[in-house]
Amino acid sequence: MRAQERLDVIQRSVVREMARFGREFTVDGAVVRGPGTTAVAVREHPDAGGGHVDLGFVLRLGRADVPVLWDCAAGLGKTEEEKLDNAVRMWATTTAATVVELLDRRGEHGDHYGPDRPGGMPGWHAVQGPACVFGFGAGELAEWLGGNHVLPALAAALAPELDHPLVNGVKLFLGGRTGDDVAEVRVNGEVSEGASAALRALDWPRGERLAWARLFVLLLAEGADAADVRAAEQEAPVPAGPPPVEDVGVRAAAGRPSGLRRWWGARRAGR
Repeated sequence: MRAQERLDVIQRSVVREMARFGREFTVDGAVVRGPGTTAVAVREHPDAGGGHVDLGFVLRLGRADVPVLWDCAAGLGKTEEEKLDNAVRMWATTTAATVVELLDRRGEHGDHYGPDRPGGMPGWHAVQGPACVFGFGAGELAEWLGGNHVLPALAAALAPELDHPLVNGVKLFLGGRTGDDVAEVRVNGEVSEGASAALRALDWPRGERLAWARLFVLLLAEGADAADVRAAEQEAPVPAGPPPVEDVGVRAAAGRPSGLRRWWGARRAGR
């Protein structure tokens, strides 16, 4: 697929997935605009041709003081369009759900942890979205995630990398199998080696069958004026045709979806 074709697929998928949250999004050139000043941007990467997307949830379009919440996701499928479509669905299930929970604060799409609560992180209000667990041995990994608080175990490694004073996005990806596992933490879209090592050191189950989990956490600074973030959907929209937030396109990763092992090998080679 050509770059524009991939972009079209991704943007259509974003519109569809955000509608599941009761949000009307429309394509406007480089971004997909939502209510108020919210939008979703798509970033282009040179390794195009697979099922990997890189999406940024924009809370305040046109403003630099509120960060774009970047995350990447991979999708499986028989065709490139199906892979991209499923990647957006994975992003929506985990990352977009967490952002919607931050905006709504209803407890419907995620859990809230104050800085002093079990499951929380000192200095930050955490919003943790749903975990997506998949693969042949997913049950045991899902049970472990349901019974363990991961964020506090990563807090010491995460703290120095939370570089935005208001809100930071943290993506966790873990899984694989015995002797061939992966643990990756991204802070604001960038890999954190320290936090990834801390995640790998945890005792989540590694079995003989392939299984993975991904989840997204938003960290809102304790004492920060959260109203400015949560009011984003009620603000007047930015006039049409603003400069793009980032280069627009899709990040693709190698790997055919006909087998989880091949996808896993591609992911280890370069996510």
